[in-house]
Amino acid sequence: MKQDSTRNIAYTVDCEDYVHVVKFNPFDSGDACSLIAYGGNNYVVIGTCRFQEEDAEVEGIQYKTLLTLHHGTRVDAIAWSPETRLDAIPQQIRFCTAAPDRKLRVFTSDLQGKNEFKEFHGHSDYINDLVFAPNGGQEVASVSDDHTCRVWDLDGYEKAHFVLRSPGMSVCWHPEEAFKLMVAEKNGTIRFYDLITQQAILSLECEQTPLMSADWCLKNTLKIGAVAGSDWLIWDITRSSYPQDKRPVHVDRARLFRWSRVNENLFATTGYPGKTTTQLLVHHLGHPQPILTGTAAVGSGLTWHRTLPLCAVGGDHKIFFWVTEM
Repeated sequence: MKQDSTRNIAYTVDCEDYVHVVKFNPFDSGDACSLIAYGGNNYVVIGTCRFQEEDAEVEGIQYKTLLTLHHGTRVDAIAWSPETRLDAIPQQIRFCTAAPDRKLRVFTSDLQGKNEFKEFHGHSDYINDLVFAPNGGQEVASVSDDHTCRVWDLDGYEKAHFVLRSPGMSVCWHPEEAFKLMVAEKNGTIRFYDLITQQAILSLECEQTPLMSADWCLKNTLKIGAVAGSDWLIWDITRSSYPQDKRPVHVDRARLFRWSRVNENLFATTGYPGKTTTQLLVHHLGHPQPILTGTAAVGSGLTWHRTLPLCAVGGDHKIFFWVTEM
C-alpha cells in the first residue's frame, strides 16, 4: 500500500489472488471511507479505502478488508446495491455478482457473521454486465451473450426480458428516472428502454464493431460514451444518434469505458487484458491527447471513486490506483 512512481501508479493494494473485477461503491454508504469490492477466481472481497487526497491524516492509502466470501467460481462482474449502509444498525453490505456458470448471486451481510446469498437462474450464456436499480435497489438488470437483457427482483424472479440482436455488453440505469435502462450491444447499437412500457424509446449507433463497453455519464445524463474497435466514442443524445466525437486510442482494441463520477468531461478507457501490459488511458474532452497513461501488468476491471478523480484497475494479486487532475 505504497506510492509507486515508476509507472505513475499512485497506490497499490496487495490481494490474495488474481483480481478479475474491481468496483467502488457508487452510492453513499454513510461512512467517510469508500467501499470497494473485488473478485478473484473463487472468492469476493469487500474492503474500505481512504486516500490522502481526501484526508490529510492518511499517508497515501489506508485499506482494510471487511469481508471475504467464498464464491466457488470466478467473479466476472460486480454491482453494488444502494441499500449498502455502514451507518445503520446492524450494518448492511449488499452486492450482486455474475459468474461463468451463468448465474447471478446476490450477497447480503451484516459484517457480524450473518452472510446470505441468493442465486438467480435464467441466462443461457455468459453474463457481461449487471447493475442495481439506483433508487431503492429492489431490482437488478443483467445483459448476456444469450442476446437478452433481464430485470430481476431480489427474489430472483424476472420482471422484464428484452430480446437483443447481438450479445449485451453493458447495462446502465438512469440515476433519476427509475424506468430508463440503457443497453449496449456488441453489434454497435445502444438502446434505451422504458421499463414501464417495456419498449425501446431511443437508439444510438456506433457504426463500428465490436462494441465492448458503454457508460452513461451521471454528471450529465445526455452524454453516453463507449469503446468499439480501437476507438472511444461520445454521444450527446439530444443532437444525433451518431457519435459527436470519436478517437482511436488502443492499438489492440479497447476493452472498457467508464465516466468519472465527479467531472462530465473526464473518462477512462482500457486496452485488452491478456497483453503483457494493459494500458489505462484517462481522457479529458478538452484535451486532444490522454491526460494520463497508466500501465499495469495484465489489468482487468475499471472503476472510478465516487468523489475523487481517482480510478482503479485489477491485476495479478494487486489493485492499482491512479489519481488524475480535474
